[in-house]
Amino acid sequence: MGLPKMKPVWSYDLKEEAAFIPTLLVLGYVSLGHALGLCLLTQAGIGSASLGVLLTAHSMVLAAYLIHEAAHMTLFRHPRHNAFLGEIMAFLCGAAYASFDRIRHMHLRHHRDRADVGRFDYKALLRQLPVPLRRAVYVLEWAYIPAIELIMQFQLLVRPFINPVEHDRRGRVVGVLLARGALFTLLTSIGGLRALALYALAWGLFLTVMHFFDAFHHTFDQYFVADDEEKVSMEGKDREYEQANTYSNVVSVRWPWLNLLTLNFGYHNAHHQRAATPWYRLPALHRELYGEAGLQLMPLSELLRTFHRHRLRRILDEDYGAVGTGDRRADNFVGAHGVSFLTVV
Repeated sequence: MGLPKMKPVWSYDLKEEAAFIPTLLVLGYVSLGHALGLCLLTQAGIGSASLGVLLTAHSMVLAAYLIHEAAHMTLFRHPRHNAFLGEIMAFLCGAAYASFDRIRHMHLRHHRDRADVGRFDYKALLRQLPVPLRRAVYVLEWAYIPAIELIMQFQLLVRPFINPVEHDRRGRVVGVLLARGALFTLLTSIGGLRALALYALAWGLFLTVMHFFDAFHHTFDQYFVADDEEKVSMEGKDREYEQANTYSNVVSVRWPWLNLLTLNFGYHNAHHQRAATPWYRLPALHRELYGEAGLQLMPLSELLRTFHRHRLRRILDEDYGAVGTGDRRADNFVGAHGVSFLTVV
């Protein structure tokens, strides 16, 4: 009689037994890929540096989507273990200035309220800026430098020091800044300022990828609230409204395996229909609910043109636009800014 197969201790807390291999693979890729990517940033060759930028950026993208999985408690049975992994992934992708609990709370509000709910109104800030500074933001966005996403990241550092209600978060911000500063110092000591500049490029690429997919998930109403619990209008926002204003911006319909590049996050209608479904089951759930196609399924090829065309209009426009029909149905889909679950906190 053979001995029973032994599993790692952490695997016994997985949400379901089928999660073992997918979770092991994605965690291994993110952790080892990020470490390898950082090492490649310190190398002199153009090929090594280019691969390092892509690997570092992509590992941050998957880390961000693992935060999303942890927020829905789809990884582990115990909430504490989901939160622990969420905090680690947040640090890895530069989103740890707000706690995992706050990220989770505001993201679940997005599902509950069927709206894009955020704590910081970047549009109001832009309208108050001197004209030269506002134009500079437009120039950066025109050049595909994610100025709005950088503003959304920066406000997380600043708000605890200027808003008395958030003063208790100052210690966290300082601690994260010191820890990341030490890592950046180490990176610079090994690879010089070039390595630090390449990391900045990788982080900018990460922000751009996240913005691209976030921009076209919904045509919800957007609200900026004064506190985490402020109510927003729910009038007319039933499940039918939620699905009609949600879009599945997948990487590819023809080659579904490519959607693993974003941890199947593009199957957004299926996710909103059953938010407790883990990432590796979303393609099957999408097929079960909607079949192979449908109005809500929008591959990357349909969105690249509109992402480019409306990159300036998207900055201050209050209207996300609308999806039409036919070959160019996304042409009037303007999209959203400042709706990332990492920064609406």
